[in-house]
Amino acid sequence: MSNLNSNIPAYFSIAFVALATGFYLGQTIPQLSGQEENKPLHPKKGNKNVATSTDHVTDKEAFNSEEEEESEEESDYEIESLALNDIPGEVRMALVIRTDLKMEKGKVAAQCAHAALGCFRLIATDPSKKSYNPLLTNRWLHGGQAKITLKCQNKEMMDELYAKALSLDVNAVVIHDAGRTQIAAGSATVLGIGPAPKSVLDQITGDLKLY
Repeated sequence: MSNLNSNIPAYFSIAFVALATGFYLGQTIPQLSGQEENKPLHPKKGNKNVATSTDHVTDKEAFNSEEEEESEEESDYEIESLALNDIPGEVRMALVIRTDLKMEKGKVAAQCAHAALGCFRLIATDPSKKSYNPLLTNRWLHGGQAKITLKCQNKEMMDELYAKALSLDVNAVVIHDAGRTQIAAGSATVLGIGPAPKSVLDQITGDLKLY
């Protein structure tokens, strides 16, 4: 019993130290945890498995670069084509491709898409445009949106076809390449003509061969 009484001060000392230590840790650990949560991540340089802000910028720049490669310029001279509404028959769009540029198939497909959309924008999307013609647009849309791809030998021939289309009140669009792949900047690649009644379109492109 005397041994137990003699050890009581020691027990009190141990308990006091334990309580003090627990209190200190309870105050310190949450602060450290908060600092870790709010601390920005700074991965070490050279760690290839960690994406950094620089990596994100690089990805974005690469995306913009690819996007810019597909951007083209187009001539959009507006022609009033309302007189074509009285001409019966199938309504078509012609896509005339220059063969002297020797474009690859994927390039040709992209340029034709630009030309088709350019023609559609001229006659179908903006009522304030002189070229706006919803009746002709509906005839083309409801008739299957017919498109025909044709060949022309060079820019001079393409210019003649463009001028002839405008003289017959047919809207046309010339696509000029941005020059980031395959061919020189500003090259006229595809001529989009129409939509227009087939009988009128044949007056412009009737002598051309299928692409």
